Amino acid sequence: MHPRTSDVLVVGGGIIGLVTAWRAAQRGLSAAVVDPEPGGGAAQVAAGMLAAVTELHYGEETLLGLNLESARRYPDFVAELQEAAGGVAGGMDVGYRACGTLAVALDADDRAHLRELHALQHRSGLESEWLTGRECRRLEPMLAPGVRGGLRVDGDHQVDPRRLAAALVAACERAGVVVHRAWAERLVVVRDRAGGVLLKDGTELAADQVVLAAGSLSGRFGGVPDAVLPPVRPVKGQVLRLSVPRAYAPFLSRTVRAVVRGSHVYLVPRENGELVVGATSEELGWDTTVTAGGVYELLRDAHELVPGITELPLTETRAGLRPASPDNAPLLGPTALPGLHLATGHYRNGVLLTPVTGDVMATVLTTGQLPEEARAFTPARFPSPAPSPSLSPVGVS
Repeated sequence: MHPRTSDVLVVGGGIIGLVTAWRAAQRGLSAAVVDPEPGGGAAQVAAGMLAAVTELHYGEETLLGLNLESARRYPDFVAELQEAAGGVAGGMDVGYRACGTLAVALDADDRAHLRELHALQHRSGLESEWLTGRECRRLEPMLAPGVRGGLRVDGDHQVDPRRLAAALVAACERAGVVVHRAWAERLVVVRDRAGGVLLKDGTELAADQVVLAAGSLSGRFGGVPDAVLPPVRPVKGQVLRLSVPRAYAPFLSRTVRAVVRGSHVYLVPRENGELVVGATSEELGWDTTVTAGGVYELLRDAHELVPGITELPLTETRAGLRPASPDNAPLLGPTALPGLHLATGHYRNGVLLTPVTGDVMATVLTTGQLPEEARAFTPARFPSPAPSPSLSPVGVS
């Protein structure tokens, strides 16, 4: 019996894998996804900030260009995706809100840091407005009286990653993408070319091209030669979800973020009354335990920012793993192994980079070439790693 064959086989059914398969199918390729829980993964934990401007970091100016390009594509992407998934009336609203972001400072040190960020944003040609503490509180009355100043960024928006993932699953199914709800055990290499994957139950799936889009697990996928194994590691993030009763609405009108005692905290208000508070950043390997310390730190910092938060019901605590690369930027496109492509390593920008990643990978899969906006993010920018026991082959979802 011959293995089932497709033009493109995507390993990993998170939002990056799903958008890759959907865009490939739209280009006329037969596409398949392997994942026991498509739509799961980091999207179930992520807050969904589309924060190309307020998430700017020193040394990441090249990544900024890709982030801005993806943010620019988001409105059209959302409209197309919602229609392809069955329409807003059919329950496929992904929660895209052009609400803007307010980054604030609570003490003199944080204010100085925010001033430096403002200067960097302006040098980078970005739009942001410096506000006094009083002006910040006028925009968001729930802010603490001690807020010393802030940056208003009207171009940084939000989306609901859980709804985004559900819409991508539906769009894939309606576009004819075959979804294998199973564990992928290892890559199959035939005559020095990626030829498919072997599932945990022993089933072999053949493909002309394989895309490894397994998030933080991409660096551990079995059968991938050491020379092309992506240098991706997990970074743990704990996130809280609270509910805003109608009596408290409107609690916040936009995303609010700050640095409190050196730790980043953000509050993302949804239109449905949910308030997402995050996120810790912990180098703890594969641990996804929600800890009392992590919950305490998030609530403590959020309370300093918005004191009224302690009155809200706490509805969920979660921990997830961000797929981080050595330079915090994604790995997109062909590897040195013919037939194997990467779409991983998006770190804290996976949701933001979903539109541009889908377009880039569709171009790669149909033409073999990386488009201009993605050439700085080729997997070839990293040297081949030395074999390591920590990268022993395992299956991924």
